[in-house]
Amino acid sequence: MPKNNSEKYTMDESLSLKITDLSINFGGLKAVDGLSIDVKKNEIFGLIGPNGAGKTTAFNCITQFYHPDRGEVLFRTKQGNVVNLVGRNTHDIIKLGLVRTFQNVEVIKELSLLENVLLGAHIDFKATIFEQALCLPRARREERELREKAAEGLRFMGIEALKDAKAGGQPYGVLKKVETARTLMCEPSLIILDEPAAGLNDSETAELTEIIRNIRDAYDCTILLVEHDMHLVMNVCERICAISFGEFLACGTPEEIQANALVQEAYLGEKEFKGGE
Repeated sequence: MPKNNSEKYTMDESLSLKITDLSINFGGLKAVDGLSIDVKKNEIFGLIGPNGAGKTTAFNCITQFYHPDRGEVLFRTKQGNVVNLVGRNTHDIIKLGLVRTFQNVEVIKELSLLENVLLGAHIDFKATIFEQALCLPRARREERELREKAAEGLRFMGIEALKDAKAGGQPYGVLKKVETARTLMCEPSLIILDEPAAGLNDSETAELTEIIRNIRDAYDCTILLVEHDMHLVMNVCERICAISFGEFLACGTPEEIQANALVQEAYLGEKEFKGGE
């Protein structure tokens, strides 16, 4: 862990994220053990593994929901600087340009879809509480601009027509899109998607494949996802890292990962691993 956050770091210009020797224990259980990964800029990169492999724990260490026992997480910010995320506050990491979704959809049911997306802009408000309370010009202008930005995010996800509808009672697939649209409010350089296809039907998952690609291209960002749906992973990811019991197994193209004997063994069956092909 760095002694201070002003320490200078460097990494290859082609990389957006570099994880080195990441490790964390829970009561003697090694949830992540010496994991090292390089993620390229503007890459769609997948992290896979059987249940309990440590995928979400690794994500939580990257975003500092958990503070690892050992290791380094270098990240290229949206300003182009290289920083070590280890030891930083989670809300500061969002400001640097790294945002994430969660396995369980996090929305406020009483708010509209647009208002739920606006929650993603909380770190960008420049107007003071005084200006907001009195609806002074800067506060009104800022709210108008952010509402337009939130509407654009919903438009990008194909659900702008529902922007004024309450989140409560909306289909799960719509709420997943709301959560993804919320990440776009921060103009991120890297988005972490944690089980984005969970709870979606086949047609929604197929649509998600195109959405992920479109986000990467339209917002010029890197995508890092953990996912159990192998059809989605193999179709959308350009490189994939497989882990098991917190340890690195293999990293490569979808074809290389599918052919890897260690990965097949970890998934207990080649047919299951290939998504039932």
